[in-house]
Amino acid sequence: MKLYDIAHSRAGDKGNTLTLSLIPYDPDNYPRLLKAVTAEAVKKHLHALVEGDVLRYELPNLPALQFVCQQALTGGVTTSLTMDTHGKSLSYALLEMWIED
Repeated sequence: MKLYDIAHSRAGDKGNTLTLSLIPYDPDNYPRLLKAVTAEAVKKHLHALVEGDVLRYELPNLPALQFVCQQALTGGVTTSLTMDTHGKSLSYALLEMWIED
């Protein structure tokens, strides 16, 4: 299944750093996200867009995951020539990731 089947995502930016949140529609799917959506899996999925490290933070009380992606916005809002300098569309790119059903 794709992540968009069980979760939604939001994106934010600071300079050349992108943050992506991943929130399950049903909290019962949080353990599935913990298992399947690792920092390594996100880095692999977004390899063409994220040049730096990907860090994952677990927020079990929400429940949600937060990914901090370094060197992901081709220099940041003020220097990038890309169409989406804020990285908002990358939240949808994350939701295209396949995970085990």
